[in-house]
Amino acid sequence: MLWVAIIGLVMTVLAVAVAGRRALFLFKLATVGPPAPERIDYAKAHAADEAKAQLVEVFGQKKLLKWTPSGVAHFFVMWAFFILLTVYIEAYGAIIQGAITGTPDFHIPLIGTWAVLGFLQDFIAVACVLGLIAFAAIRIKNSPDKLGRRSRFSGSHLGGAWLVLFMIFNIIWTLFLARGASAANGNFPYSSGAFVSLALGDVLPDSALLEEIALLLHIGFMLVFLVIVVNSKHLHIFTAPLNVLFSRRPDGLGGAPEMRVAGKVVDFEDEDLDPEKLGRGKIADTTWKGFLDFYSCTECGRCQSQCPAWNTDKPLSPKMLILDQRDHAFKVAPYLLAAQQGVEHKDTDVLALLDKPLVGEDGVIHPDVLWSCTNCGACVEQCPVDIEHIDHILDMRRYQVMVESSFPSEAGVMVKNLENKGNPWGMSEMKRADWIEELATSVDGQQVEVEVVEDKMPEDAEYLFWVGCAGALEDRAKKTTKAVAELLHIAGVKFAVLGPMEACTGDPARRLGMEYLFNMLAQQNIETLNEAGVKKIVATCPHCFNTLANEYPQLGGTYEVVHHTQLLSKLVDEGLLTPITPIEEKITYHDPCFLGRHNKVYSQPRDIMSKVPGVQTQEMHRHKDRGFCCGAGGARMWMEERIGKRINTERVDEALTTNPDTVSTACPFCMVMLGDAINEKKNNGEAKESLEVVDVAQLLIKSVKGAS
Repeated sequence: MLWVAIIGLVMTVLAVAVAGRRALFLFKLATVGPPAPERIDYAKAHAADEAKAQLVEVFGQKKLLKWTPSGVAHFFVMWAFFILLTVYIEAYGAIIQGAITGTPDFHIPLIGTWAVLGFLQDFIAVACVLGLIAFAAIRIKNSPDKLGRRSRFSGSHLGGAWLVLFMIFNIIWTLFLARGASAANGNFPYSSGAFVSLALGDVLPDSALLEEIALLLHIGFMLVFLVIVVNSKHLHIFTAPLNVLFSRRPDGLGGAPEMRVAGKVVDFEDEDLDPEKLGRGKIADTTWKGFLDFYSCTECGRCQSQCPAWNTDKPLSPKMLILDQRDHAFKVAPYLLAAQQGVEHKDTDVLALLDKPLVGEDGVIHPDVLWSCTNCGACVEQCPVDIEHIDHILDMRRYQVMVESSFPSEAGVMVKNLENKGNPWGMSEMKRADWIEELATSVDGQQVEVEVVEDKMPEDAEYLFWVGCAGALEDRAKKTTKAVAELLHIAGVKFAVLGPMEACTGDPARRLGMEYLFNMLAQQNIETLNEAGVKKIVATCPHCFNTLANEYPQLGGTYEVVHHTQLLSKLVDEGLLTPITPIEEKITYHDPCFLGRHNKVYSQPRDIMSKVPGVQTQEMHRHKDRGFCCGAGGARMWMEERIGKRINTERVDEALTTNPDTVSTACPFCMVMLGDAINEKKNNGEAKESLEVVDVAQLLIKSVKGAS
């Protein structure tokens, strides 16, 4: 047995050395870029929350289990890694004890002879094999060769995945061979429980050599697998827990992260600010958290399968966005690390590689990929290892917009309008109060009084009603604004509006990448809100809601912000609003991305509709956290959609499968996008003329007032 111990220990030292060298390389590469101190600070300050995240997401596999077949398979394969560590303790103990005493009958102290442990080891190994079979079946069924871009594995490194499955299988069969041989030789620590190993022991010959070879094979396959793991996408075994630990909480959605240079939040009034360092222009500008995203990608394609851009034949795949950066990082890594050590490169090919832009016609990421993103968050929502795709896109957009001045030309009109008029349409700020004049009379025949803030919030006003640019200036959205104002009046909720003093929250600018303009608009609004003494805000636009609630605190503007569906649902529950008149319609609800996925408001709009008599609700196939975007987010509301099928058309096609009388939503952008697509369908005779898009508030006021 001495020769077995020597070979086993030599193999172990060599494999650990090779894997350790690779780990050191990965660490050095990840720390080439700027720091991300905010990630460490948050993890330290919220240790309990981070521990919970590890339990739920890593050990509990919460996100993976949303995809039941593959999720269950992964759950058992992952837990096999943890539980079968005890088998490796036993294997190493056996070869060392065998070398010393000549009898490899090692068992783990205290628990090493428990039948429960033996059963658990064999059970999880069998479950692991079944998981491998499931993985193989899923990959064959969803093969890109058969499905093309409809396969979520399209673009993934398929060969490496099959190699890893093969290696795990080798680990499991050699595990059973070693345990069976041990049982046959009388060296097995379990007299019961280990049902597979003991059964094999009954049929295998009593052979010390077989046991020795089996132990070496088992340890050898494990060590080879270790080396493969640190050089493949299965690196996520080690990096995914770290990526979860340092991800944004409660998730990578909601507010966009502050822009930083060298780890510090950008101050645009800083005279020493180097404008060339804004955003991310080269791979070396990526923080270590960004590299953790690269290392953690499992290439599972869940993000790709849910992406509205990819599903409408656009070039953006969230998965490939990460993989293309990762592949480029590995290609440039030797020269990047050498340059960090002071080596001056003179080879033109090396210099060209080092200077290769992240975004460009000949860059790592094509501009059409970057500008196809709607910021809907489907990728981040589905990613099982908490990769933050939108953060990558925003950082690259910031560089393109503020450093390269390179972005879709039509978005430039929106930017100029925000700069000059404070709204994306370029209309006069005085028109922000026109809807008040148009407001219909209330139930009791009295004109609904809408107070406009002059200096301070009225003492009896509980909420500031943030009307938003669309709600004040866009005809379809103004209907929602009037409905909400009437409903608040009927419920006795006192509110006021800013009127001409209100400006765009800055969401379109920030999502475009124009961080400077966002800061300017946000600080202007925060100053107005603080001077007026605003504490509570209700907003009808999910983009305004998200920005006010999640992004203004970054600049010192902290308020209690609710979406109108949240407030109206509460008022209905409290009996302050009573839907009476039946609305005999079949209605399908579209989840706005910035209300649903970004802020997890799913139930309140549905609760309101459920309280309206006569309404029959029918969910679309893709809804709630898997809802499909309307195409307006990420500043795409103001950009032309020239590639592939229009996203709003795809969504309306899905809505039409429910044969609705009405499509409801809770976002002015969604109303515009879905309304345009429905009108197109009507013109083509593909939708009934009576079909319309309305806000949930419009349904509620119709039932409460009994209006026709």
